[in-house]
Order: sequence, then structure tokens, then C-alpha cells
Amino acid sequence: MDLALLRTFVTVHRAGSFTRAAALLGLSQPAVTSQIRTLERQLGRPLFLRQARGVRPTTTGDELAHKIAPHVDALLEIAEADLDDQRANRTLHLAGPPEFTALRALPALTPLIVQGLTVRAAHGMAEDLFEGLGAGHHDLVVTTSRPRGRLLTATPLCDEEHVLVAGPRWAARLGGAAVVRDKGVHALEDLPVVEVHESLPFVSRYWAAVFDTKPAAAGAVIAPDLRAVLSCVAAGAGIGVLPRYLCGDALDSGEVVALLDPPVPPLRTYFLVVRAGSLAHPHLARAHEWLLRAAVSW
Repeated sequence: MDLALLRTFVTVHRAGSFTRAAALLGLSQPAVTSQIRTLERQLGRPLFLRQARGVRPTTTGDELAHKIAPHVDALLEIAEADLDDQRANRTLHLAGPPEFTALRALPALTPLIVQGLTVRAAHGMAEDLFEGLGAGHHDLVVTTSRPRGRLLTATPLCDEEHVLVAGPRWAARLGGAAVVRDKGVHALEDLPVVEVHESLPFVSRYWAAVFDTKPAAAGAVIAPDLRAVLSCVAAGAGIGVLPRYLCGDALDSGEVVALLDPPVPPLRTYFLVVRAGSLAHPHLARAHEWLLRAAVSW
């Protein structure tokens, strides 16, 4: 049985679409369709059911994928390792939230960059990044959402702690963390809020986890970058909720003040997401492993 047919089959099984599989394999859709039909004739059974949008594997297709996918990936890893030895520079297409990518992911990859890895970074919302990853535009995505389906796989990377912060002037006006701890959410009513979106995602998540309620105030400043939120809060524009990795230095220097220290601070998990089987590419596997190692100290 032709190994190329099996690789195409595994890719279609994971992608759920001849069109998407063709893009990932660098083939035309008719070529992918022809290869799958050839494999079906060899096996004497259908492997996929055509649907309005994409394809769905038959039970035979699922059984075959379960048996052969790990072996196809292993053979691809051997082949890619030989190619990698011949290419001094490989490019990693990385995507994720702008702040985390800038302050965590890219600096952590610096040793690999020094060794010859080249990196192209992109930003976007989780669903857009998943779509780009599935289409082959990205190699590795950092996100706080888990993907659906068989095409993408996620590995937990790290947890970020969220901190309720204000500038020194607002903290003094409130009376400090002790007042907020005693009065709870009532001490924060009607205070201006700085956020990244009108829906107040960070503040709403913090309010729900710590106060078991929803925020009453609308956003006074909406800026779609957490670094801008930090700058506005430090300048006295209002209160905000920020990841500790982002505001840690500002807390240490006194530019911002933590208004509360809950026994169980709200956390959010980051994931490393790749296309299933793509860790067979050595440069991608090294970047994936390097980020996981670096995250231990985050």
C-alpha cells in the first residue's frame, strides 16, 4: 500500500475536509480525492461519507486512522529529521495574544533563534487563530481556548493569575486593600474600569470568581491591548484586572497597587495548539518542547 495514500488519508481524517487537507499537503483537491478513492478501491470499503461541508469518516475510516496514524507520523518524523539536517534555517509561524507572545513566548524562543530558527509572529482571536492553524498559515498557536475536532491538539502550557489593580491615587481614595477586603464588591461600585473589550472579559471573570456577581459599571476606557490597560491604570484612569506576569514589575515599583489578595486568585490556562501530527517536524517539535520547559518558571 502506497505510503503517500496513507498520509493523505490521515490528513483528510484529521482535517474533515478534502479542501483543507489539500492545502495542508500542498496538493490539488482533485488529487486528494483521487488518492482517497484509490485507497478505498484497494480496501474495498468506503472511508468517508461526503457531506454538505466536508467529510465524515466511516467506522472503517476511524478504525484505519486509529491503527496507522501513529506510524505515519513516526515515518514523517524520520523523513523530516533528514530534511532538517539539510536546512540550517527553518521558519516557525507562531500566533497568539499580542501581550503573551511579546512578553513570554518570543523571549523564550531566543536560544533557538540564535541557533538559526527564524520566527514569524501573528496575533488574533482564538477562533481566527485556530482557522489559520488548520489552514496551514500558522505552525503553533498559544491560546486560552481548547480547539474542537481532530485536526488540532492542545497541550496545557501554564496558568496566569489575575490581579485587581489600581493606580496609587485610586488605591488611596479607596482606603487600600483592607477596605476592599472588608467591603467586598461594594467598595468598587461606580469606579471607572479599564478593559480590553466592551464585554469586560477580565473584570467579569474576576468578579464572578471572587465576588460571585457581575460588574455594575461600564468600561471607562476600552483599549484592545493589555499593555495599554496597564498604562491607563497606572496613570489613574481607573481600575483593571491584569495577568500578574504583565503587571508584576509595576506592582513591585508601586506604579499600580493590588486592591485585593483573594485566597484563591482567578486563574486562566494557556495552551500550545498544533495540527495533529505536525510535531513530526523537528524545528516545530523543538519550539514546542522549549516553550513547555520555559513555562515551568512562569
